[in-house]
Amino acid sequence: MNENAFGPQNNRTGVAIQQVGNLRYVQRALNRYQFPGLCGFCLASDRSLLNSRRVRKWVKTLIAVLLLPLSIGATRALVRVLRDSGGADAVWVAMLAGAACWLVIFLLLPKPMRVYVFGHELTHALWTWLFGGRVKKFKATSEGGHVVVSKNNFLITLAPYFFPVYVAIVVLVFVVGQLIWGWARYVVWFHLLVGAAYAFHVTLTCHALRTRQSDITQQGYVFSAVIIWLGNVTVLLLGVPLITARVSLLTALGWCLQNTGEILHRLGRLL
Repeated sequence: MNENAFGPQNNRTGVAIQQVGNLRYVQRALNRYQFPGLCGFCLASDRSLLNSRRVRKWVKTLIAVLLLPLSIGATRALVRVLRDSGGADAVWVAMLAGAACWLVIFLLLPKPMRVYVFGHELTHALWTWLFGGRVKKFKATSEGGHVVVSKNNFLITLAPYFFPVYVAIVVLVFVVGQLIWGWARYVVWFHLLVGAAYAFHVTLTCHALRTRQSDITQQGYVFSAVIIWLGNVTVLLLGVPLITARVSLLTALGWCLQNTGEILHRLGRLL
């Protein structure tokens, strides 16, 4: 392994380069003096159009500004979905109870960083597979971790900040249980676990973002903020209708497009 440095290094972050064929692996090892548990993300760059490492940050900032109408439109649609889904009392009571249980644990007990880091790295891996990449190495401990993958784009890099992987696992387990064993009688526990898992995602993601994250600095702060916000809103815009069954998914997406169109129309009139 040939070691090199990109600019000045501090005593907290080591950067190592390994040339393998036509792929270049960048390893970032973060020690316990940085955010404990949030890891370096080892990437193998390719020539995908989504590979934002090849895009200058000012271009990403411009893209983020162009995405603002969609972000606002999606947020307004989500507010409407939540308002129209408020009558699903059985669902919301259980999910809010689950979220409250997690908040008590989060505030009073040691934070389960090993679980969070594992989920963070697993999300990188899952989104790498989604885009047809391969996972070369996976490591997650309470003090940090990393994943080496064969493909890199902004969605793979930022996915842990908007994709609640443990919610997805809860949903997957319940769907399988319902298909095989008929778990309909446990739906209250399902909603409680969904609420707890989503609260886990929100609280520990916010906790992680309090410190400098290489995933964010790599993509640029403005671009990352817009993508993370839009990603979280999109997850809720798709998830709430499916769980509460009060608003159809097509209706929610229609509201998003309608709101975005209205915003663009107003901007067009101003210009």
